[in-house]
Amino acid sequence: MRRNSRTIVGAIALLLGVSFAQLPSRSQNSPKSLSPAEKSAFFDKEVSPVLKASCVGCHTGESAGGGLDLNSRMAVLKGGASGPAVVPGDLKNSLLLRAVYYDGRQMPPQGKLSQAKIAILTRWVEMGAPWSATKSAGTVAVAPAPHGPPPVNAETMRFWSFQKVKRPAVPRVKNADWVRSPLDAFVLANLEKNGVKPAPAASRATLIRRAYYDVTGLPPTPAQVRAFVSDPSPKAWETVIDRLLASPQYGERWGRHWLDLVRYAETNSFERDGDKPFVWRYRDYVIDSFNSDKPYNRFVREQLAGDEMPGATPETLIATGYYRLGTWDDEPADPELATFDELDDIVSTTSQTMLGLTVACARCHDHKIDPIPQKDYYKMVSFFRNVKQYGVRSGESVEAASIRPISPPEEQARFAKENEAYGAALRQLDKQIDAIDAVVKPDLGGGEVDDFKHEENRLHLAKKRVPKILSEAQFAEYETLTADRAKLRGAPPKGLEKALVVTEGGAKPPATHVMMRGNPHSPGEEVQPGFLSVLAPPQPVLRAVKPDAQTSGRRTALADWITSADNPLTARVMANRMWQFHFGRGIVRTPSNFGFMGLAPTHPELLDYLASELVRGGWRLKPLHKQILLSSTYRMSSKANPVALAKDPENDWMWRYDMRRLSAEEVRDSILAASGNLNFKRGGPSIKVKLPAEVLAGQSVPGAGWDLSSPEDQARRSVYIKSKRSLAVPILARFDAPETDATCPVRFATTQPTQALGMMNSAFLGEQAEVFAAAIKKDAGPDPAAQVKLALWRVFQRPPTEREIQRGLALLTDLRTKDNKTGDEALTAFCLVALNLNEFIYLD
Repeated sequence: MRRNSRTIVGAIALLLGVSFAQLPSRSQNSPKSLSPAEKSAFFDKEVSPVLKASCVGCHTGESAGGGLDLNSRMAVLKGGASGPAVVPGDLKNSLLLRAVYYDGRQMPPQGKLSQAKIAILTRWVEMGAPWSATKSAGTVAVAPAPHGPPPVNAETMRFWSFQKVKRPAVPRVKNADWVRSPLDAFVLANLEKNGVKPAPAASRATLIRRAYYDVTGLPPTPAQVRAFVSDPSPKAWETVIDRLLASPQYGERWGRHWLDLVRYAETNSFERDGDKPFVWRYRDYVIDSFNSDKPYNRFVREQLAGDEMPGATPETLIATGYYRLGTWDDEPADPELATFDELDDIVSTTSQTMLGLTVACARCHDHKIDPIPQKDYYKMVSFFRNVKQYGVRSGESVEAASIRPISPPEEQARFAKENEAYGAALRQLDKQIDAIDAVVKPDLGGGEVDDFKHEENRLHLAKKRVPKILSEAQFAEYETLTADRAKLRGAPPKGLEKALVVTEGGAKPPATHVMMRGNPHSPGEEVQPGFLSVLAPPQPVLRAVKPDAQTSGRRTALADWITSADNPLTARVMANRMWQFHFGRGIVRTPSNFGFMGLAPTHPELLDYLASELVRGGWRLKPLHKQILLSSTYRMSSKANPVALAKDPENDWMWRYDMRRLSAEEVRDSILAASGNLNFKRGGPSIKVKLPAEVLAGQSVPGAGWDLSSPEDQARRSVYIKSKRSLAVPILARFDAPETDATCPVRFATTQPTQALGMMNSAFLGEQAEVFAAAIKKDAGPDPAAQVKLALWRVFQRPPTEREIQRGLALLTDLRTKDNKTGDEALTAFCLVALNLNEFIYLD
């Protein structure tokens, strides 16, 4: 029998290297020559060990993953939530085989089985899925693997995302003419393998609208659309892309994506929701970094350890405001627990955003899904353990703990000198005024004593003592001195520029312990800084620092590892996010979870190609943007075809472009753009827009901290609106702006009644419809047809059809004749309707 088994497995070698798609639907080799006893022995000796080692740990008993229990033949044939795991003799329709071949669902998630093991399972299905003869039907034939967190071992370390990025060879394809970029070849090779054709190219008007929104978050003007549509140059599209990537609006759009990931907000949450001083500088730093095409590895390094970098600059100090973006409880019931909650927030945000792993799930115990021991979590914590708390709980004010001047040294020296002189002059004036006050005070009586305590009353009370107590000359001097002091107080030395930054408690950090069950009051084993062991990382290089150093240098060691080209996750995670923000979904659909519970990449070779391109290009994003935007994949239309829709309804193979709804900021900014009211002013302190009284009433102190900006500033882009955690801007909240208490890797795209109600009835839309109508009347003149045409051009970013124009004219007529509206009122109502058209808020 031993010889027979080897013969069987040897015969299966013909299948090695064969993909699932290439398998025959039915067995092409007859297994009938094997007796039932031989089939049972094959199961015991070959199949059972594979199932036991790689499958049964998650698929056993009542809590079996996906409802699939692999402990008996009856359970295997019944299958789980997706259907029967095995159809005896039917290779194509056996879901277990599809999973182990990594065709769609990928099992086991920690790494693909060897070809020999896959061949064993394939032969087993081919044989009719025989079971052990030593166990009766329906009983456990394979001993379940022990339950518990996955260990760090050779098997779990083989998981796809834990492997170093290797640049794959560009596949050959039949339709080579379709390939404009190497990434097209990866997409097309998969489509050809599955017998699906890519969608036809989108129209030029559709393409330019798509690119403008994807790159800048704003619509093109009618003139920009006309210019591109009529440009016969073969370089026309590339010219548009170069212009968009060079525009300052690019950083405002793509910086907003990053702000979602790092849970950017400008207040602390909790009851008082106090302001975070100068935090807007971090937002501007992010926008400027994207616009300058700062290498991504430096961008990350500056945020993690910009204050520890050699030759730290105001820019690198501002970058460390990253650590101050989270929520802050200034009077927690358990201060020690609150401290570790904040450390957990930093670990969680850093690991999900930069590494695509949910490390924070190991705070209280070993990670239940990924091979991340609790000890590894606290090793990560130790990198941040020396970071000072945001403010007063540490015995320091926010000013002392988190605010630092960012002016150059010579400016700081100037300020110190001027401030000293200013203080001396003010003290001299106070001394002279106090001498005259001392003459007046003894003559005061009754309520005058209290009134004199207030400076604004003193001149009046002193004048009443002329000439009895004060001479005319003394009063004139008193009057002059008081005026001089008021003038001096109103003109202090020009203040220093300041920023919200990270600070540490000196060169020696406190000890970090594994907290039993995550309880900060139950410290266990002490740990030192270390990286995730499942990635087989090097030991951290902790540089020696002077005893009087302001920081420990630990964060630099973490930044070095995360930004290393050898880190298997950093480039993959960012390349995937770039694909996600261009196509609506990442190659890995769970962009902040590259672990076992995350979804496997739909195109793993394409992902590694993009990651290697990112590193090869010096970690700069714009060249990768350009390669994506110039590709045939990006230029496809969203048009469906029956064959592709039947085979791949979710568009996992990327055979067409996925239509999407505009984001919250895009909706608001597009309304301002259509009305011609958008203010392109960049940077600086955030703006506060008009909010309904009902919204302001929701604060603990209604309206507190929300003094309105000027009307001109209120028309700026949405990225500059102050993000106050206790106060949501209605139009942004309705269209799924992110929650800011935690990292947001993917926004919701809901459809709900409040969106339509707000778009039709809110004060903001009403005001903008009036502005829109006035602009249309000015630019198009008195002709209603010209007005309708121009309004629809601005809304659609394409020429409206004759039918659409006629429908608009009919609406204007009805509004005037049936609703008795004036011409201006009718045009305003039409503009409001135009802003509510589906095409306005959906991108094709």
